[in-house]
Amino acid sequence: MAVVPSESQDSAGTDAVADPDPGDDPEPEADSDEHGGAEDEGRGGAEDEERRLENPEPNEDATEVMAVVPSESPDPAGTNPVADLDADAPTEAIPTVAIPTVGIPRASGAVPEPTVNVGAEPPGDTGQATLVDAAAKRPRWVKYAAIAGGVVAAGAILYTVDWVASGDRVPRGVTVAGVGIGGASPADAEEVLRAEVGPRVDSPVPVRAGTTDGSVVPAEAGVTIDWQATLDRVGDQPINPFTRLASLFTTREIGVASTVDDAALSTAIAGVQGESDRAPREGDVVFGGANVVPVAPEAGQNLRVDEAKDAFVDEWFFGGVVDLPVDVVEVTVTQSGVDAAVRDVATPAAASDVVVTGKDGAAATLPRDQIGAVLSFVPDGEGGLSPQYNLEAATEILAPQLASTETEPKDAQISLASGSPQVVPSVSGEEVQWLETLEPLPALLVAPEARTTPAIYESAEPELTTEGAEALGIREVISEYTTGGFSWASGVNIRLAASEIDGAIVKPGETFSLNGYTGPRGAAEGYIDSGIINYGRPDTAIGGGISQLATTLYNAAYFAGMEDVEHTEHSYYISRYPAAREATVFDGVIDLKFRNTADTGVVIQTIGTNSDITVRLWGTKTVNVQSVTGDRTNFTSPNTITLPEGPDCVPSGGGQGFTTSDTRIITDAKTGAQISSNTRTVRYDPIPIVNCVSEEDEEKDEPKPKDDDDERDQPRPRRGG
Repeated sequence: MAVVPSESQDSAGTDAVADPDPGDDPEPEADSDEHGGAEDEGRGGAEDEERRLENPEPNEDATEVMAVVPSESPDPAGTNPVADLDADAPTEAIPTVAIPTVGIPRASGAVPEPTVNVGAEPPGDTGQATLVDAAAKRPRWVKYAAIAGGVVAAGAILYTVDWVASGDRVPRGVTVAGVGIGGASPADAEEVLRAEVGPRVDSPVPVRAGTTDGSVVPAEAGVTIDWQATLDRVGDQPINPFTRLASLFTTREIGVASTVDDAALSTAIAGVQGESDRAPREGDVVFGGANVVPVAPEAGQNLRVDEAKDAFVDEWFFGGVVDLPVDVVEVTVTQSGVDAAVRDVATPAAASDVVVTGKDGAAATLPRDQIGAVLSFVPDGEGGLSPQYNLEAATEILAPQLASTETEPKDAQISLASGSPQVVPSVSGEEVQWLETLEPLPALLVAPEARTTPAIYESAEPELTTEGAEALGIREVISEYTTGGFSWASGVNIRLAASEIDGAIVKPGETFSLNGYTGPRGAAEGYIDSGIINYGRPDTAIGGGISQLATTLYNAAYFAGMEDVEHTEHSYYISRYPAAREATVFDGVIDLKFRNTADTGVVIQTIGTNSDITVRLWGTKTVNVQSVTGDRTNFTSPNTITLPEGPDCVPSGGGQGFTTSDTRIITDAKTGAQISSNTRTVRYDPIPIVNCVSEEDEEKDEPKPKDDDDERDQPRPRRGG
């Protein structure tokens, strides 16, 4: 915008200022100069009236607004400050001084030039400065921009000063294991850390694995501090000014870089695992006599070893408790479930005895202090406990007390006293049916009053009735075998065991077991010390000699056509037995078993004397049996064993070992047709030569037992008597 001067200017320089809005059509200011002339008056009163309506009368202030028009050409030198204003900016009032008007001729129809009054005195109070009013009308953003610029400039200065001052220092706010080192030099920072953090490697660090507390000494676990790597974590001074500003009010923990001996750390964590790992314990209720003992539920937990190692390495240096991760194995029973079982079942059950009444005034009592043998609890799957009642255990407690009121059934027997089989009738009995009797037990155990119930008796039939015994078809001897030549001590044991099996009935399809029928054969049962074969050489033991009864029974079953289920030959040959057709037994280890494959039953009869034993089988004869013994081959010589003289040494002259066989041929008793033919091959070890010598004899130059690597001559496991 340009200011158009008049042809004559005031020497004080009070120029008129152009209107900053170039879009307006400027009109000259009306003044009182007499040189307005007739031309101005010629425009008539209409224009004046219109001008007065459009522009209100000025106040009496000496300051007037002069019309401003655009300059015909822009100010090339940029010396006009008004021209630089934004075209859209509001128009400002510029103070002027009234001067006399100089008339300027102008052509008809031309745009009037602005008029400057020179030499006229301004009306009103000319002492007021209008520049203050103009400044007040400026936009507020100008002031705010100036303030902001000042703040930015000050901040830039402070940032530069701070950067220069801290460039070689640890950034502010940095902490290591809780120890602040911000603003320190690297050397000072390391010194502080070594003094405050370094000793922690030798101090126990508390650890917690689930619900288990413990401690680990880092140094003992192979964990130490890598100082250089720790200081490398500090990093450089931050460039971002906001980060630097924030460091004045915040901290940054960088932790400790640790060196780890994995083997030592694994050992340390394994020690924690040994204490922390546990199986879940379900809530339960048990009994200590008549006392109810609730068992609180406890979840199990298993330490996650690899993750626990990482957690310890990451957190040990802070000095607080290091939480080690565990897998929790939840339980199904809640504490409220335990409490309910105690209140509703266990406590009432242990409050008083249960009584079962029998015949003739007899009674059996389940004492309250034995309730734990009968009542137990298991999880019900819904957080509670379900009571379980052991009726078998209750029966074991109660039944003996009413045994005198029962009559046991007796099986039918086959008597051979007259020389021929006779059926001895069976006898029915009467017994307490305990399962039925104890059906009301759950209700009895929580009953508030007398806990009494009657015993239920029923008739008990024998396993072998009279009719069943008669249908067995036992009418004749089907086989018989006798052996002898045993010692007195062996004879005692043989006859005792023979009496145990005398009269035994083997029903069709049943399997007979010698060990199973006689039961234990120890001193308590009346057996005495006698000869056995122990690890391939003669020896003695309680119950020795029973193998002679086993051999006799085996042969009786062999010739009766019984099926061989299980039998074992002696480790070396004994001359009083048939080769490859004999058997040994040992209590609980080696047994003799055969199965009755006939359609009729079999009765075992034993007849013992001081010199021999006979086993006779009765039944219905349907087969004939022939035994064919093979040749002896592959002879082996015995070795010699020298032992100290005493009860553990049984002298022996020895004997050769050999291999032989036996073939059993079974034919039909009526037709003679061959039913089967089976061959069994047996290898006997040589009988060792056993020398029992005194200490004096040992000092003499006696031949030593020869070393023999042949497995056949090495001792075998115990093979029985």
